[in-house]
Amino acid sequence: MKSILIIGMGRFGQHLCRKLMELENEVMIVDQKEETLEELLPYVTNAKVGDCTKVEVLKSFGIRNFDVCIVCIGTNFQSSLEITSSLKELGAKRVISKATRDVHAKFLLRNGADEVIYPDRDIAERLAVRVTANHVFDYIEMGDYGIYEIPPLKEWLGKSIKEVNFRVKYHVSILGTKKNGETNLLPPAEHTFREDEHLMVIGQKKDVEFILKHL
Repeated sequence: MKSILIIGMGRFGQHLCRKLMELENEVMIVDQKEETLEELLPYVTNAKVGDCTKVEVLKSFGIRNFDVCIVCIGTNFQSSLEITSSLKELGAKRVISKATRDVHAKFLLRNGADEVIYPDRDIAERLAVRVTANHVFDYIEMGDYGIYEIPPLKEWLGKSIKEVNFRVKYHVSILGTKKNGETNLLPPAEHTFREDEHLMVIGQKKDVEFILKHL
């Protein structure tokens, strides 16, 4: 369990808040508009109405007490930049800020953000990969690498990971298998490929694309 501060309760901030609470974290939410907080009041640890571009407002929250501070303001970059910078100056342990453009990300990182996220871009790119590739059920980009959820090749069925010599032959690692919504992480080398399962694999895009061409 962590203590987390979320600033900006738009749709992304609200979804983030609900998931963090579901994972049993202590969450404090802040927004300038009281009405945006009302629906979440029964679930969060604390909620405040305030303008976080004002350092005095941030100071009143006890920033050093939070494990993570997340700035979810996407429509007003100037405010996001000011808040990110102030959080770090006030001793925030870790600051994660939302960005919509690469140039915004560069400024946020230079002014105190430990990490920058692009929720809209990331979802769009994942969807694009899934729509383009017929056999990709899910996808997470990691630079030149990616995590893909794919079906097994027909030639693998009935054979074990060891028999296929999977890692050596395809230069891709199997993180887990998925069947009927249940995930089995890090299957042993003796695991036999089945038609009714999906594989979660990680590797360079070019190597995974080689497998996809044979599906």
